Order: sequence, then C-alpha cells, then structure tokens
Amino acid sequence: MKVTWEEPAWQELAPAVGRTRLPVWDCTTGLVVGDGAALLVDTGSSLAEGAALRAAAGRLLGPAGRVTHIALTHPHFDHVFGTAAFAGAEVFAAVGMPALLAADREGLRADAVAQGLDPEAADEAADLLVLPHHQVSGEWTLDLGGGTRILLANVGPGHTAHDLAVLVRGDAGSPEIVFCGDLVEESGEPQAGPDAVTSQWPAALDRLLALGGEDAVYVPGHGAAVDAAFVRAQRDALATRFGVS
Repeated sequence: MKVTWEEPAWQELAPAVGRTRLPVWDCTTGLVVGDGAALLVDTGSSLAEGAALRAAAGRLLGPAGRVTHIALTHPHFDHVFGTAAFAGAEVFAAVGMPALLAADREGLRADAVAQGLDPEAADEAADLLVLPHHQVSGEWTLDLGGGTRILLANVGPGHTAHDLAVLVRGDAGSPEIVFCGDLVEESGEPQAGPDAVTSQWPAALDRLLALGGEDAVYVPGHGAAVDAAFVRAQRDALATRFGVS
C-alpha cells in the first residue's frame, strides 16, 4: 500500500514510514505501512490519545487499511496507555513486559496522574490496559507485505529493563529507520527513573548503533529525528553521567 503523507500531523521519514509527535509529553509514535498491514510504534498516554492516533492513521490508510501490529518500546504510561484503542492488533514488546504491566497497573496509573494525566483518564487506561501478545527476547522479524520488513530487537536494558527497538529496513535509496523509544531523547536530557538500568544504558546504545549503522535515521522517544553521531554523543554523555564505560 502506497501512502501519501498528507496528514498534517505526520512527518514522512521514508516512503512507507512516518512519525508524529504527540502533545503534552511530546512522545513520538511511528507508523510503518505495508501491503494490507500497518505497524504502530507506541500508542500514546491515554485511550483518547490512542483513539486520535487510530483516526489519524485511518485517514492515511484509507477505508481498507488499519493498524494490524503494535510495537511497544517500553512500559511507561505515555507509550502504552492508548493500546486498547486498537482492537484486534497484535501487540509486541520486550520479554517480561506483559508480567510487569499486569503487576503494576496501579503504579502506571499513579505515575500518569503525577505527570498530569486526568485521574479518570488514567483509571480508564489502567483498567483496559492491553498486555502484549508477543514477547521479544532477541530479535523478531515482521513482514508487512509490499517489501516492508521490520526487525524488532530487544536491545535493553537501559532506560528501563524492557527496551525494544524497531528497525525498518530501507529499500534502495532509502535509509534504515530506527525507532529508539526513550533510550534516546532529543528534546531534553534522557530521563532516568527508578526503573532505569543505568549501568547498562550505554551498552544498550552500542547495540542500537550496531543495529542501525552509520547511515540510519534514529527516531527518539521524544524530540526530532537524529543521526548516529547524536546517538553516539548521547551514549558517551550517559556513560559519564552514570560512571560506566
């Protein structure tokens, strides 16, 4: 399926790949379009935001298209709380994330409220939270048809214990696109919460760079798309910040 990226909210990264930056938390969501299938990278911070993403993707995909696959880059509310808006989609995440989400709905809800999400919206999203159907322990290849191939790679731990990267393989003349989740942030200093594995974060970025290579476009969880040099500089800054090599 060929997509013309005319929806104002979407930035085209490659012919079959776009992304949008959501309001409030500036969380990035990606859309990868194949032949009769489409993958969304992260789902936003609430059911309302997920529904808005579904509508925006639907305007691009047309009446015959829908989001069929979802990749969740890590288990923070602003990246997972909109998943229930995509009924029927197959959901992928790093190994261990389903158990974590099932055990920590209240923690996610509390964090969302503390960050400013309306308590009723947080309650609704936590109650309807979708647990991933497929767990990625190493790498998992998805073929969306039409020559669109995706590699899901468990590159963490780092920002969390369950960091998943999404590599969209480029055709001739198109760069490879790597959705990094919050392992990389451009709009501010990377956030290290209590679930961060700081001693291994620089090594996770080494794996990310090995995955994408020097010519890839790297899409942070927050902020503008960057290149390998930016990721490498952030890796070195994190190593200094956390006192690891």
